Amino acid sequence: MSAIAVQNNEITPAVETRSVIEGVEPTVLADIYQAGTNIVVWQRHSIDSLVQAADRILEIHPTLQTSLTVTPQSACAAVGDALGTTGAAAVLSEDIAQLVDMFCYLFELKRAGLRLTALDRAMCPRFHVDRVPCRLVTTYKGVATQWLPHHLVDRSKLGAGSQGMPDEESGLFDQITDIQQLNEGNVALLKGELWEGNENTGLVHRSPAINSEQRRLLLTLDFISG
Repeated sequence: MSAIAVQNNEITPAVETRSVIEGVEPTVLADIYQAGTNIVVWQRHSIDSLVQAADRILEIHPTLQTSLTVTPQSACAAVGDALGTTGAAAVLSEDIAQLVDMFCYLFELKRAGLRLTALDRAMCPRFHVDRVPCRLVTTYKGVATQWLPHHLVDRSKLGAGSQGMPDEESGLFDQITDIQQLNEGNVALLKGELWEGNENTGLVHRSPAINSEQRRLLLTLDFISG
């Protein structure tokens, strides 16, 4: 059975504010059902073996681009087919399978959309919101996702509202210190625009800038219905 136990899956009415909930146990992820939050972060400890495994995978597969539809039962083997079945690949495959199991259990899904990507540049360099109900993200290696607290964002400056100006100059937020950032190994649930009751309050986030010496290994999980 998954490590997450959901006591109440009912979605409560929208509220005006949105906050972050953080915790060191995987059960914190169930707090995504709280109406007053749009990001929940599991601050994992003892991740050295995962970071080392990810580093090795980036050496072996520097241009890795894997997109899969998986079930909790098929995830380990499916990722193993892409990465290999021994050493570092096995370590990552087992962890990814556990995250798929948690994600599907939490949201009562039979399948999830999985992307595992090696990055040497920012994939989504501008702040934006996702038109999804909720997305799981974790950076196994490298600098992790940046996000803005809901109350510090001028949403009229997203997209075309920026008038082509950089995020730091458009008025989207006031100061650089407003930008929050996940840590390597954190597992986060980002509530999007299609979560019922979360319209116009989806988490504003972006990919971090990466210098020429860096690489990231990023995992995302998305809803697949049916």
